[in-house]
Amino acid sequence: MILLRHGQSEFNLHFSATRIDPGIKDPRLTPLGHSQADAAAEVLAARGVKHIVSSPYTRALQTAAPLAARLGLPVTVNPLVRERYAFTCDIGSPRTELAGAFPEHDLSTIEEIWWPLVEEPEHQVRARAALFRAEMAALPSWRDTVVVAHWGFILAMTGVSMQNGQWLVCDPNEPAPEKIVWKV
Repeated sequence: MILLRHGQSEFNLHFSATRIDPGIKDPRLTPLGHSQADAAAEVLAARGVKHIVSSPYTRALQTAAPLAARLGLPVTVNPLVRERYAFTCDIGSPRTELAGAFPEHDLSTIEEIWWPLVEEPEHQVRARAALFRAEMAALPSWRDTVVVAHWGFILAMTGVSMQNGQWLVCDPNEPAPEKIVWKV
């Protein structure tokens, strides 16, 4: 599968400049983030993608949208691939709000409030990643799937710290990373 980190969000823009949580809940993409999503869609559309999975955060759904539109594919929203809850940006939007903003996406697998209400310990993020890894490994279509996710989730899956808009290939049959450095 291909793990794609969402494009630059309003949170990413402000946090990278100040290293202070700007207090933005479920931030949207910046113009640069939209450009990153478009660029990823252009490249990934040529890779035989047949399935798109996305985190329920707005920044991930906005990143998935250009690829879905280009390929005419639905986006399946899966809360397992959400970000590690650690900052204000990790407070999501309720399912009903997301359904209004993204009616073309499949939100059937998420609860109304789908994000944790307290900071998520490392072992829980690793457990989510392990569960998602096992689910994907059981599907014959994992090779044809793009997963739009987040820095912390991709780190838990691969041990790799990625920049906004970057992507990498991940084989869910490979073992999880033994050591993860949780440094933003």
